[in-house]
Amino acid sequence: MTEAPSAQRRLLVAITGASGAVYGLRLLQVLGAMPGVQVHAVASDAGWLTLRHELDLAPEALRPLVHTLHDVALLGAGPASGSFRCDGMVVAPCSMRTLAAIAHGLSDNLITRAADVMLKERRRLVLMTRETPLHLGHLRNMTAVTEMGAIVCPPMPAFYLRPQTLDDLVDASVARVLDLLDVPHALSQRWQGMDIAPA
Repeated sequence: MTEAPSAQRRLLVAITGASGAVYGLRLLQVLGAMPGVQVHAVASDAGWLTLRHELDLAPEALRPLVHTLHDVALLGAGPASGSFRCDGMVVAPCSMRTLAAIAHGLSDNLITRAADVMLKERRRLVLMTRETPLHLGHLRNMTAVTEMGAIVCPPMPAFYLRPQTLDDLVDASVARVLDLLDVPHALSQRWQGMDIAPA
C-alpha cells in the first residue's frame, strides 16, 4: 500500500459492538465524500453483529465508503504501527469492553492496538462511548483514557438545535466529532447564541 500524499489527511474509524452503529456509518459516509481525506475503517466482530442487527449492513456495504477496510484480527495492518501516519482515530461507537482495553493498554486486536498507537504518538483519539447507566469501573476507565490524551465524546442529543428527525440527532453528534478532528463541515447548524428580547 502506498503512503498517503502529504496534502491528504488519513483518518481511521473503528466500529465496536455497542449500540449506535449508525454513528460509525455516518462518519464513514461523510468522511468518504470529502476531498483530501483518506478513510480507513475497521470493525470488531461484535461491531459487525451490531451493524447487521441495527442497520442490516454487511462488509460489502462499507467497502465503497473507504480507502481500506481492515480485518480486526490483522495486527500486522498499517494502523498497528506508529510509522503509519494517521492524523486521527474515532471509535464510533465505543463499547465499554473496548474502552477498558484501551484504558489498560490491552492491544489484543487492531482496534485497541491502533488506539494505543494514537495515544503513544500523541495523535487525536476520540471515543464515542455508549453505555448507560455507568458504574464506577466505566467512569474510572474514562478518566484513565482522558489522562492519557484521548477525548471521551459520548453521543448526546443537542435538543437546543431543535432536531426534527433521527438523522438530525445523529448528524449533530457526528458534527461534534468532526470538529474534534479539525475537519471542516456543514453537517449540523452551529449555536449562534440565544436572541432574548429585553424585558
